[in-house]
Amino acid sequence: MQKYKLAVIGLIIFMSLSNLPLAKGQNGQRIMNLNLEEVIEIARDQSPQSILAQHRFRASYWQNRSYRAEFLPSLNLSGTLPNFRRDIEPYTDPDGSQRFIERNVVNSLARLSLNQNIGLTGGQIFMYSELERIDNLDQGEFSYRTIPATIGFNQSLSGYNAYRWQRRIEPLRFEEAKRTYVSAIENVSLRAVNLFFDLALAQVNLEIAQLNYSNTDTLYRIAQGRYNIGTIPENQLLQMELSYLNAGTALNEATLDLEVRKFRLRSFLGYNETVDIELEIEPEVPVFRPDMDRALQEALNNNPEVLQYERQLIEAERDVARARAEMGFNADLFASYGLSASDPALAHAYRDPQVAQRLQVGLNIPLVDWGLGRGRHRMAQSSQEVIRTQIDQAWIDFEQNVYLEVMQFTMQYDQLEIAMKADEIARQRFDVTRERFLIGRIDVRDLNDAIREQDIARRGYISALRTFWQYYYNLRRLTLYDFEEDHPLTEDFDELIL
Repeated sequence: MQKYKLAVIGLIIFMSLSNLPLAKGQNGQRIMNLNLEEVIEIARDQSPQSILAQHRFRASYWQNRSYRAEFLPSLNLSGTLPNFRRDIEPYTDPDGSQRFIERNVVNSLARLSLNQNIGLTGGQIFMYSELERIDNLDQGEFSYRTIPATIGFNQSLSGYNAYRWQRRIEPLRFEEAKRTYVSAIENVSLRAVNLFFDLALAQVNLEIAQLNYSNTDTLYRIAQGRYNIGTIPENQLLQMELSYLNAGTALNEATLDLEVRKFRLRSFLGYNETVDIELEIEPEVPVFRPDMDRALQEALNNNPEVLQYERQLIEAERDVARARAEMGFNADLFASYGLSASDPALAHAYRDPQVAQRLQVGLNIPLVDWGLGRGRHRMAQSSQEVIRTQIDQAWIDFEQNVYLEVMQFTMQYDQLEIAMKADEIARQRFDVTRERFLIGRIDVRDLNDAIREQDIARRGYISALRTFWQYYYNLRRLTLYDFEEDHPLTEDFDELIL
């Protein structure tokens, strides 16, 4: 039985040593010693989440560019070269009789047009010049038709102006995209904080497991000596042996958990397995206490959700206006004025052009639609009221969330100080308890209690430090404001689109 126990202990020690980070460093890994600030900086620069945020902003940027381009003149060249047509068509003879003949015709067309959308009215003005040639293959003849210049406009008379709503919505959408990007980067920082402290806690757990394994090994050997001379009973020896075995198991589990946490942080930062990360846990934290009213004001000024609520209200108003315009009388006005001429010779096709005019009014009056238009209008109104109600509730939650974040962040200073003192006291208590056990003044249970409390206090300090940085970056993400440096958070958006 004793040989079996020794074999188990030897196996545990071998497994623990074979998984130490030093072995991986010897296999050619590049070891990076990083603190929290460095991890966050790397994450903001090269993490996949940061890159995705950049691409989303670029998509919003080009969407905004496309919107602005709609209000600029557009010059287009179009044409058909050639258009061959072979068909049987009706033909009227000079004497008035009609018959069908086969015709083989080639038509070629080129048009140069200039268009300009009118944001004020929602219409469009245009000007174009056109050249057309028709080849009659049956008779071997051809002729030209020219339109030197034609100007006109196209205007909807329904009362709904899509361009006017775009002018209200699109600038808000782009400003929202800017703030959303800054908020996304703060989310990257918050994610980096969580993964950093996941690994930091795993490092601490491994340090605790290694220390406990070393201490239980020493204490177990001392207990064996005392048992041999009869100063402690067998149950205390067995309890120390069990603690020693449990410490070996905990060391293996802590080693495995450390590698898992390293893998997740490496993946988040964009590194592969050739990089080994070791964290440096720094106790220093920024000291400032933000004013609640100031924090709420900065959140209202900077948070993308504020613009999102405003944009949703305008979009709901737009949908109601569109449904109301489509419910009744609809009309479109088209008018043009220009010059046109034709001649078999191209040089003569621009001489003595004739006036060409066109006026067209299109009507669409629903006589019986069985309430379809009215139903769509009522649906749009109902959707608008739903959005208003949701946004009113969102405003209340938003303000309460800001106040709660400020309170939690401010209180975390006291929590962190308490956790730091508890860690120091627990460490001192363990040292005293260990010395008293070595001289035989206390039993194993008191020693195990001191070890357990020291471990709990150490983990509690890491947890408090983690919570502080979570609240810190949550406050930054919510307000998009750096209270430590006293300025709004922003990015170089011009550099992002390069």
